[in-house]
Amino acid sequence: MDIKAMFTDKEIKILKIIQDNIPDSATPFLDIAKQVGVQEQEVLDLIKKLKKNGFIRRFGATLKHQVAGYDCNVMVAWRVDTEEKIEEITNVLVNKQEITHCYIRKTHELWPYNLYTMIHGRCEEDCILLVEKIKQETGLSDFQLLFSDEELKKTSMKYF
Repeated sequence: MDIKAMFTDKEIKILKIIQDNIPDSATPFLDIAKQVGVQEQEVLDLIKKLKKNGFIRRFGATLKHQVAGYDCNVMVAWRVDTEEKIEEITNVLVNKQEITHCYIRKTHELWPYNLYTMIHGRCEEDCILLVEKIKQETGLSDFQLLFSDEELKKTSMKYF
């Protein structure tokens, strides 16, 4: 099914705006409503509908971590032996504020890592200290640290 067929033209106009940076003002949803030619409540109702129907998990601000002083990040590739252990460990990891991404991926005979986390810190030492804490909490000992050298692209997905 064509995703555009699921929304009215006005809803698509709203979605085009909210999938990017929303207005930096005290009344961003009213600003969007005025731009599209609808009432503010229609903007809010659409966001609620997206959440209720599972199109989005949450709607919130994204902090630009470099601007906030979190200049270091590391992707950690972890090897977790069993499915049961993955669920237990991910329950620990997803509740850490320094971790922004947590993924399970398939392994390869040359790369046995199946759980990935993106950790942010003010410096490399902060990231390493958190990895050490995670090791202690979870018992994981087989992992690889993949520090970022340079950010080449970071954008949100554009649907419309």
